[in-house]
Amino acid sequence: MIDSPLNPSLNRRRFLKVMGTGSGGLMLAFHLPGCSQIPPGQQENSLRPNAWLEFTSQGACVLTLDRVEMGQGTMTGMATLLGEELDYDPSRIEVVFAPVGKAYVQPDFGLQITGGSTSISSNWVRLREAGASGRAVFVKAAAEVWQVDQSQVRTANGVCFLQGSDKQVSYADLVALAATLSAPSSPELKSADQFRYIGKHNARLDGRSKSFGLADYGIDQEPDDLLYAVLIRAPRLGSTLKGFDAEAAQRMAGVERIFACDAGIAVVAQSYWQARKAAEQVKADWQTNELSALSTEQVFAQYATGLDEESGDSVRDDGDLDEVLATAEQLVEAEYRLPYLAHATMEPQNCTVWIREDRCDVWAPTQGPDIARYVARRASGLSESDIHIHTTFIGGGFGRRLSQDYVNEAVLIAKEFDRPVKLIWSREEDTRYDLYRPASLHRLKAGLDRFGKPLGWHHRIAAPVVLDHYAKDASGAMAPGWTPPAIVNFSSNFASWITPDTSAIEGAEDLPYDFSAIAVDHVKVDPGVPISYWRAVGHSFNGFVVESFMDELAEKAGEDALSFRLKRLQNFPRHQNVLKLAAERAGWGYSLPEGHFHGLAVHKSFGTVVAEIAEVSVEQGRIRVHKVTCAVDCGQVVNPDIVVAQMESGIIFGLTAALYGEITLKEGAVEQSNFHDYPMLRMNESPDIEVIVVESQESPTGVGEPGLPPIAPAVANALYRATGQRLRSLPLRLA
Repeated sequence: MIDSPLNPSLNRRRFLKVMGTGSGGLMLAFHLPGCSQIPPGQQENSLRPNAWLEFTSQGACVLTLDRVEMGQGTMTGMATLLGEELDYDPSRIEVVFAPVGKAYVQPDFGLQITGGSTSISSNWVRLREAGASGRAVFVKAAAEVWQVDQSQVRTANGVCFLQGSDKQVSYADLVALAATLSAPSSPELKSADQFRYIGKHNARLDGRSKSFGLADYGIDQEPDDLLYAVLIRAPRLGSTLKGFDAEAAQRMAGVERIFACDAGIAVVAQSYWQARKAAEQVKADWQTNELSALSTEQVFAQYATGLDEESGDSVRDDGDLDEVLATAEQLVEAEYRLPYLAHATMEPQNCTVWIREDRCDVWAPTQGPDIARYVARRASGLSESDIHIHTTFIGGGFGRRLSQDYVNEAVLIAKEFDRPVKLIWSREEDTRYDLYRPASLHRLKAGLDRFGKPLGWHHRIAAPVVLDHYAKDASGAMAPGWTPPAIVNFSSNFASWITPDTSAIEGAEDLPYDFSAIAVDHVKVDPGVPISYWRAVGHSFNGFVVESFMDELAEKAGEDALSFRLKRLQNFPRHQNVLKLAAERAGWGYSLPEGHFHGLAVHKSFGTVVAEIAEVSVEQGRIRVHKVTCAVDCGQVVNPDIVVAQMESGIIFGLTAALYGEITLKEGAVEQSNFHDYPMLRMNESPDIEVIVVESQESPTGVGEPGLPPIAPAVANALYRATGQRLRSLPLRLA
């Protein structure tokens, strides 16, 4: 920005001259902490931004979006934050995806990733500050035009008004003049009672483009002269390629080339189906190892051995558990088992890459564009400045696209051609070669006194940690661009060893219930199955375990499940509140239709507390969920309909996992392959969902994932009341 003091001699002639000779657009940038890189397109003398606006002389307002849009509503949420303080209708804001740049790093993670339900919370202040700074510079410009103090200028929907008169001027008409003025770095923000859009605006900015097929997803990318690739991967874990015969496949129509690379056997052709059909004719010989014989039963046997033989890491140790349990009238013990789960994104993995002598363009539906850049740099051998990541709309992320294996594969293949190449995974490949939600084994013990009061709680968890599988690529993205991959590999091994990873224990270590003693232990056991982040991560299994076992304790104590919890949540009023709200709305304790039963659960994840009550029946041996009543406390609500939609989405996603989700291994191979044996919940199975959103003035917390953890235990607890069967593993299967 060019600093210019307010000039009292400015007249209409100068204003018109500035308007006529300006550059035609204004790039507004704002002082934000932790940023050190100027994004492409910004003026060289601008301040370091995390997010910025561009106003064109034609009246367009453009927001560069620093978080990806994968259906969770970031485009609308970010535009609402910006528009609120800018005094500009969010529905009029145009949104473009951010390039890779330090300006867009998510400050909580140190990476440019979209995950952890943090998009709104991490931008709650800084994006509003960006909007407020933009509004302030337009107010300053209008005050110069009218030769008045800035306090006499008010704004609304992109227009400046002079108080006490009918004078007005739009932001668009002030662009050239405003470009000569400085923007404040710490602008005053609105109070909640001044909000016009936050808490009210619901028009999805991506709704029209998606409804009419205008949104460009990764799989839609079609640069000129494009080739298509499929990859033949090892059929079993740990297998390596010994050799292959592609003589017949190479003669098939459209086939360009078939060759081995580090990721497998690449088949490249003029069309996707030509590549796919040719791949079916390739005969490969694979060398197996010990991992290639792994089965699901062996995985859980390793977990059990770990719990039997190792004390593990103590992640919570409150009170003297042994002493407390020694005084218990009765001990309650249980073992819970959770399976591997696939992400099953509706858009399968894909990536388009075009490599030239000193440039690599990557079009990818990625949740981590800076990690994708590092992976592309490593695979291509080019320098960081030569890698250009083009982020697209994403047809479902759920954590899957935080990992960049598909980008690595596409770059390795594209290196062999001077034309762009698009790699597409089939649905079967997407299921069999996913990076899964970890399986886990849990052992719990609790003591009750003779009055049914809970005394002690012990939760032991056997599971791997995601960071061990994720650190190498993440460390590469965080390292300076000149860092050799070998150094990155070394540092990532060290980082994964010393960096705390809560993926196995989150939702267990922060048990909110009142016990005299609480112990939580984690035994790290990694069978070698590839894993990654999955929606709600550890909360997805620990929520089920904790809330199911709490129901077991309530039953042993002879107490109602709701009142049992409320008594032990005296120090957690938000938990109590959502439980009461959900129970009241669902009619907990009142009569239900014959054969229908209620179950409940409450869980806090990503700063948000959610209670859910499931109304369940068993019809001819099949589990039917009729209604889910959900109460959510996520702080200040930015877009109410999006909060409701995300709760509904989390419930449906979690219900799918609760009823159907299971990835199993036999002789090192995943047994599931498509939606016929890894089914999704269908529309006719979906329950009626009612969402109650708690009003709050606290800063926003996450909504993308917190709706998921309570649904499985709520359904399982209802099934116990319906059948007397206590189901301690997922998916839920009645005897």
